[in-house]
Amino acid sequence: MRYAIAAILTAAALQAATITQADFGKMPDGAAIHIYTLSASGIRARISNYGGAIVSLEIPDKNGRMGDVVLGFDTLAEYIANPTQYFGATIGRYGNRIANGRFTLDGIEHILPKNNGANSLHGGDYGFFRRVFTPRMLPNGGLELTYLSKELEEGYPGHLHVTVTFHAVDGQGAGSPGALRIDYAATTDKDTVVNLTNHSYFNLKGAGSGDILDHLVTISARRFTPVDKTLIPTGELRNVAGTPFDFLQSTKIGARIGANDEQLKIAGGYDHNWVLENAGPTMHAAARVLEPTSGREMTVTTTEPGLQFYTGNFLDGSVKGKGGNVYARRGAFCMETQHFPDSPNHPKFPSTELKPGQRYQGTTIYSFAIPRGPAPQPAAKK
Repeated sequence: MRYAIAAILTAAALQAATITQADFGKMPDGAAIHIYTLSASGIRARISNYGGAIVSLEIPDKNGRMGDVVLGFDTLAEYIANPTQYFGATIGRYGNRIANGRFTLDGIEHILPKNNGANSLHGGDYGFFRRVFTPRMLPNGGLELTYLSKELEEGYPGHLHVTVTFHAVDGQGAGSPGALRIDYAATTDKDTVVNLTNHSYFNLKGAGSGDILDHLVTISARRFTPVDKTLIPTGELRNVAGTPFDFLQSTKIGARIGANDEQLKIAGGYDHNWVLENAGPTMHAAARVLEPTSGREMTVTTTEPGLQFYTGNFLDGSVKGKGGNVYARRGAFCMETQHFPDSPNHPKFPSTELKPGQRYQGTTIYSFAIPRGPAPQPAAKK
């Protein structure tokens, strides 16, 4: 499976965007938080420098009506009060789980906060999702967010300088509203580990518009990393063939999510890392999602080796989001491009180590389309 990576990467496309700033509130210590609106011809993203969070992402449906396709909150106070929802947040230092809240690097054991049972999740209790980034509006309409994660912050070694850059990008031709591009960079003054990602929850029907079980998903992966009962990878790279984890052909999320499968039972649905095909330092396919009712299609391309596909199994309807919408179980999905969970404890996984003098770099693009012609048909049930 191959997806074309269109000319949305060109400098000319980036120059077409605009950016504006507005107040979003203040932190308890008085620090001002802003929200930035990035606009291109058919896409509009609102991003806060609190948590580096994508607050909203509006794209048109097949009838040209704009709709917000990510979960989030209307106010800064709600983000502060509900940090572990991770809605739209920039995740670091380490996206996903690290087993038993510890890893060894250069012969030294590092102890991390255990904020997910016995494990450390998404950078700890005060990961990047709770940090204030320094913003800079770019001349080409992009937004640059920077943050210095200090030595031993949440237990991680080294001072880590992080830059996350967002661009709304014009679409290329009819049926292509545009894309949201995210670029990550980091440097360190001491050997460390880093795994940055974004934790947006998507519902292409519109945020708060019911479940996502009819969304059609394709994932460019022939293997995934099965997990133990605490959702830590066992180390195996398992073939998806003949399992509910085979999304090589377009398949409804709900087609096999309730199958009698041990991995699905452990996670309460999909909450696993897929090993992407053709992974390398250049852009490659990760996934494609089509929502037939709205006609919206999202394609994910990335430089990362893995994709965490999560089906909102822990959403329970107790949280109200933008516009008072109730975010119910399986009311959204995440596609977190990243390195594999618990990589510091698995030498055979792609390395997440970063050394002084090196530069961590990664890019993920969420591009949108309104396909013409018949919709892809779901694969037959297995």
